[in-house]
Amino acid sequence: MSLNPVRPWRNIYRRKSRQIHVGPVPVGGDAPIAVQTMTNTLTSNAGATIRQVLDCADAGADIVRVSVPDIESSAALKDIVRESPVPIVADIHFHYKRAIEAAEAGAACLRINPGNIGSPERIRDVISAAKDHGCSIRIGVNAGSLEKHLLEKYGEPCPDAMVESGLEHIRILQDNDFHEFKISVKASDVFMTAAAYQQLAEATDAPIHLGVTEAGGLVSGTIKSAIGLGNLLWMGIGDTLRVSLSADPVEEVKVGFEILKSLGLRHRGVNIISCPSCARQGFDVIKTVEVLEKRLEHIKTPMSLSIIGCVVNGPGEALMTDVGFTGGGAGSGMVYLAGAQSHKLSNAEMIDHIVEQVEKRAEMIENETALQETAAQ
Repeated sequence: MSLNPVRPWRNIYRRKSRQIHVGPVPVGGDAPIAVQTMTNTLTSNAGATIRQVLDCADAGADIVRVSVPDIESSAALKDIVRESPVPIVADIHFHYKRAIEAAEAGAACLRINPGNIGSPERIRDVISAAKDHGCSIRIGVNAGSLEKHLLEKYGEPCPDAMVESGLEHIRILQDNDFHEFKISVKASDVFMTAAAYQQLAEATDAPIHLGVTEAGGLVSGTIKSAIGLGNLLWMGIGDTLRVSLSADPVEEVKVGFEILKSLGLRHRGVNIISCPSCARQGFDVIKTVEVLEKRLEHIKTPMSLSIIGCVVNGPGEALMTDVGFTGGGAGSGMVYLAGAQSHKLSNAEMIDHIVEQVEKRAEMIENETALQETAAQ
């Protein structure tokens, strides 16, 4: 039996969008949904920012954004771009010269609101720099920074105002014959965010960057983002995303991938299926999972691991995972490999043995994939 059987009720039909590129990363069309994050170091401190970019890239980030608020940050950006293994997006507000400097420094994308860059001449200068240096642009609309005329028209931030702002910005770029852009319409309110993105998805074929802005801390922000982004992704909306957390940017990457993995939209690393534990558990499930999450962070190969405390659901879950362990009695449990019962193992040996089995399974999957790719060439 396949460990990942095709089920029609699992299908997500993605909205058709045109494709652009952020450096070498395709966004939109049939490209995988890209996971982004943003550094929170001072960009002017190139060393600290590069270290954070590398950490985020190692966690799986496809794209990393950095804020460029001043000339010192512009000066550091060239070094950051050179040392980054992933495309760098320059976050620009208000000062058009920072956008031009970022394009010249090698940024793969400029995140701007054309409406707050200034005069039409300055906007044209920024677009010209983006064209000259192969930059794409993200139009970033936020409920908290809508234009005055839209707030006067609608009375308050709302989905209609956000989408109207976004479409106005799209027209500015298109009027200047620029089409390598994606767009976001973020709010901190989940309902407003979801409604705005649904309207936007119907109004344009541009690639859409998803996010619930200022979502909160690690726990609350993760939940808010999972609800907001998860529902939009389930509807097929979204070509790239960032989970905005008041936390280490690496955590944003992890949460982003977990959201995509839960919907079957991206597969990276070990997906641990574990029970919340109860009085029936044959070992300390919570502590075991905590240790395994750390011990298996280095695995990038997509695979599944079930850690279940007792035989009520354990055997059934193990049949559908690459590696599994189900608690039994007398200080031991059952190991499952490739969905089949394999051998008994003492609880004391469990963690090291499971790590070893996951590593072996990952290597086998990688070798099989390499052979398939060679045969297809």
